[in-house]
Amino acid sequence: MISDLTHERAALCAAYEANRRRTRFVYDLIAPEAYYERPIPLRHPFIFYYGHIPSFSFTTLVRNALGEAPVDEDFETLFRRGIDPGSQAEAAGATRESWPTHDRVRIFVDQCDARVRSALQTATLEDPMNPALVGREAAHTIIEHEWMHQETLLYIVHRLAREKKRPLPTVHRDAERPAYRRIMIPAGTATIGARRDEITFGWDNEFEATQTSVPEFEIEADNVTNGDYLKFVIDGDGEPPPFWQRTDGEWRLATVFERIPLPLSWPVYVTLQQASQYASWKGMHVPTEAEYHRAAFGTPQGTERSHPWGEEPPDPSRGNFGFQRFDPVSVGSYPAGASAWGVNDLVGNGWEWTSTPFAPLPGFRPMASYPVYSTDFFDDAHYVMKGASPVTHEGMVRRSFRNWFRADYPYVYATFRCAA
Repeated sequence: MISDLTHERAALCAAYEANRRRTRFVYDLIAPEAYYERPIPLRHPFIFYYGHIPSFSFTTLVRNALGEAPVDEDFETLFRRGIDPGSQAEAAGATRESWPTHDRVRIFVDQCDARVRSALQTATLEDPMNPALVGREAAHTIIEHEWMHQETLLYIVHRLAREKKRPLPTVHRDAERPAYRRIMIPAGTATIGARRDEITFGWDNEFEATQTSVPEFEIEADNVTNGDYLKFVIDGDGEPPPFWQRTDGEWRLATVFERIPLPLSWPVYVTLQQASQYASWKGMHVPTEAEYHRAAFGTPQGTERSHPWGEEPPDPSRGNFGFQRFDPVSVGSYPAGASAWGVNDLVGNGWEWTSTPFAPLPGFRPMASYPVYSTDFFDDAHYVMKGASPVTHEGMVRRSFRNWFRADYPYVYATFRCAA
């Protein structure tokens, strides 16, 4: 037991250090003067997240769970929580006229990091009498919280003016789209969520495991591509997706660092509203969360898999996730990641929109270390997304993980496929 605890502590320390390195890497992609830019009006400027991530780690683990003294109460309040406004008008109400200097925030960040490192190395991380430490919850919470922000930071980097970014060389290829296929999924049972005793850590909205009956349905084998959606724009009067730009009569795609000719075989990134309009145009619908689970994890034998491909852990052969690259690749590029039914790319290359409103599962209870993580978003305005994007950490590639965004949010790396 002692060796297990020692191993777990070492793993948490290593994960925290890896997180801090990757977050620094993301910030190294922008020019120093861009820290106060706000490329996404619905989010704070970069300087907020620079302070927020380590401040959250310190507050969640060291101050709240372990009961230690603050670092700087004013800064801890300033960097406590981001915003999720429903409109730019609401976002304007959360705008600050000034932010602390980068040097002042860096000192605060270093102090938070030092206290968190010390706690991970020597403090009591597991305590059955402390709800925030049961199962080392607080320590796992700060690790996954930073994973999430590394991805959402890149959404903001994506929208930053090119001259304020430090681009990395990237190779893009546009392969031939696989032949269009629709796959029949027979009626069966889908398990959404997880049991608390079957995974090391999960967010509160992942519990408890819930089984639901899913009627027979068809689902597209591949995500809707830019080429597919272009037909909707041309023939169906569809709205151009948020990552497309029209220059000299030609459609181009805004990748993280470049503007490239529209890759017709890549999955299209759209809002849920746009996905629903396209699906309706085709006489189909955006899959429900249960339909996604049935297509992703079900099998013809009636069993369910941990991942679409089986029980093996996520690796680079299974999908475009884990920072292998910043942008999508052609649909169907990872046959080793296909589900038992032959459905491709259910994990990686873009989050998958579902038509299911984000809501608690039966048995839900707010997590002790971060009680407002989910509850503020059970509002019928946010919708469940499944899978992963190219810049989703592989640690979040688990069957029970549920992401969510507003239906009209145009900045997320989210694609879709149609069902009928």
